[in-house]
Amino acid sequence: MNSKNSILLVDPDFDPAAATDCILLLKITADSFSYAIIDSNTKQLQAVYDHQECRDVPAELSLRLKTDSYLAISFKEVKASVYTENAIAIPSELFSDQTLNDYAKFFPVVQSNNLYTQSVDSFGFKSIFTLSDVMDETISSSLSNCRIFDHSAPVLTMASGKTASTLQLDFTACSFNAVYTAGGKLIFQKYFETENAEEFNYYLLFIINQLKISTADTAIFISGIIHLDDAHYNCIAKYFKTINFNEAPALETNNKILDDMPAHYYSSLLAIDLCE
Repeated sequence: MNSKNSILLVDPDFDPAAATDCILLLKITADSFSYAIIDSNTKQLQAVYDHQECRDVPAELSLRLKTDSYLAISFKEVKASVYTENAIAIPSELFSDQTLNDYAKFFPVVQSNNLYTQSVDSFGFKSIFTLSDVMDETISSSLSNCRIFDHSAPVLTMASGKTASTLQLDFTACSFNAVYTAGGKLIFQKYFETENAEEFNYYLLFIINQLKISTADTAIFISGIIHLDDAHYNCIAKYFKTINFNEAPALETNNKILDDMPAHYYSSLLAIDLCE
């Protein structure tokens, strides 16, 4: 990260002017945003941008969308995973398009009137969510035909297909997304904002105790802004024996521009490509 807590990695052979079949993946959290550009023909990862510790995510994202020449490309496809305080999971067998507005009554905060839905078939539910007015406007005014997913979507994608008891933790500099599964079923998912490792330790113990997680029998998969033997990693190591760095899922993507970066840094960003 540079002094502004951001980093841009670009393939030296990437020519935005000649890019006609690129996919844009955009991950927006409560305190950060990042994007990846992938050539859909060659599966080459062309660019990655990451901005951590944003004081005003919508404003800084809006500025980036207006000034970043790489985001001026006419993308073949755009997918965005966006943080929201308003998200409800409805079992697929109970979901009905006719009652969407009824579900919206249970949202905790007033946000945009645009109601989004996404299917999470691997865990048998549909997510219903809204975005803040300013975030909705920021995305719709700058990115045409953007498919929007809630912030849990990429982490749930990485968690699917695991039958053992697992706890997925995806970190930004100031937050983490937790997903706990057992027997292939989703048991718990929540987004936490934390100021330091001590606060993270509190929430981790809360998750363990409330869900009665057997730390001896549960595998941890970590991704994002976390390092071996840093304060957050050492908190986890106090309770769990098996800790795995969750690398990007098999996307058949050439990620050579990330060769000098930890492989788990952008796992959830790249996993957005698997969200449907």
